Amino acid sequence: MKKLVLAAALTAAASTAYAGNLEEPVVEAPVVVEETQGSSQGIILPLILLVVVAAAVAAG
Repeated sequence: MKKLVLAAALTAAASTAYAGNLEEPVVEAPVVVEETQGSSQGIILPLILLVVVAAAVAAG
């Protein structure tokens, strides 16, 4: 009787140890955020100010 209980306990422990499946895990692709042309607009204002200052220095 003890051997039967021990065998049942070992069988239960062995069956819960194998809880996975054979399918590959699903890996989602990383999200890539591409910048729009708003980044080039950030340089336009300093260039305009530089041209205005250069024109003021040349005229003065």
